[in-house]
Amino acid sequence: MIDLVQLREDPDLFKASQKARGASVELVDEVLAADSARRAAITAFEDARADQKSFSSQIAKAPKDDKPALIAEGKEKSAKVKALQAESEEASFAFESLAAKLPNLIIDGIPAGDEENFVTLKTVGEPRDFAAEGFEPLDHLAIGEALKAIDTTRGTKVSGARFHYLTGFGAKLEMALLNLARDVAEEAGFSPTITPTLVKPEVMRGTGFLGEHADEVYRLEADDLFLVGTSEVPLAGYHMDEIIDLGDGPLRYAGISSCYRREAGSYGKDTRGIIRVHQFQKVEMFSYVEVEDAEAEHERMLSLQEKMLQLCELPYRVIDVAAGDLGDSAARKFDCEAWVPTQETYRELTSTSNCTTFQARRLQIRERHDGATRPVATLNGTMANTRWLVAILENHQQADGSVTVPAALRPYLGGMTAQGPEGPRF
Repeated sequence: MIDLVQLREDPDLFKASQKARGASVELVDEVLAADSARRAAITAFEDARADQKSFSSQIAKAPKDDKPALIAEGKEKSAKVKALQAESEEASFAFESLAAKLPNLIIDGIPAGDEENFVTLKTVGEPRDFAAEGFEPLDHLAIGEALKAIDTTRGTKVSGARFHYLTGFGAKLEMALLNLARDVAEEAGFSPTITPTLVKPEVMRGTGFLGEHADEVYRLEADDLFLVGTSEVPLAGYHMDEIIDLGDGPLRYAGISSCYRREAGSYGKDTRGIIRVHQFQKVEMFSYVEVEDAEAEHERMLSLQEKMLQLCELPYRVIDVAAGDLGDSAARKFDCEAWVPTQETYRELTSTSNCTTFQARRLQIRERHDGATRPVATLNGTMANTRWLVAILENHQQADGSVTVPAALRPYLGGMTAQGPEGPRF
């Protein structure tokens, strides 16, 4: 939910945000009109109810002979109050339905336009020249199959397309990666938290995932629960309906969970391997901060993501995501994209979003400030997930079919330096 006072005072700001997103500018006026209708309906109902109460007190004091007529008039007033109450409830529902469609106000200065209109903020590291090394790189699935680390054939047999098994080295490499991510996050003040992967509709809705991207979410209709696509969702719901204390600084959590995405509309894209799958593992940062600290926290999260990429010795770039490619809840998002040799392009490994007060308003998460309460800001950011294996396998492959283990991951693999077709190397 957006700041309604700000919307009333500066609708042009929201119209500019909608235009940058490529979304409906007219929706702003529709929300304002519904707000006016709602307030008028509520006022009419409250005025009629006050009149009814005042009139009821007069009946008690009236002479006996006057009471029948007054009682009849009182019944008419009661019926009017009920009708106006129904109208106010309908107007409130119409407003809330429209307001829920209005995405977060973007932060001034982010690039406008669609997915391709991102701005590259920095590029770090140089892609390997495999031709100079005398061999053509294999893609991650070919490497994974040769090392008996990835099995998509049996994943498809058991669960359908876009499912996989990680076996042997693949399973150990993913666990090593996630443990490194957890440790880096914890060292930075994020408390490790294993989250539920099923949440109630109000939590999924409150985080903004039941808007335009609702078709990405798995729903268990019999239980009225949703499978989460990121632990951002249960972490946002963790302090739902609470007044939290930020007096000692931000509340930071590192969510560890399985994640599920339908990948609706993406069929035909990245069907080979484990780039775009329905189930994956993830470590996710989540912060509750004071509004004034949100942009600094966003930069801090980005720096931790870059640290992880550097520890995994991956060439990458950082992009400022265009407004039209933001989710409903994000006011700004940075992506870190690692180089994938066989695709000769950068692919997203992490995102970090500043959601300002959008989610907190929906989920009723507040803090005490200057003698009153106000919404907090929420931010989220990927630390590592299954897709990282794609970049690690491809960038660290060797001509003999082995894969070198980045130095930072070796302690989590018992000191293993590489995995070859013949087995681990130490």
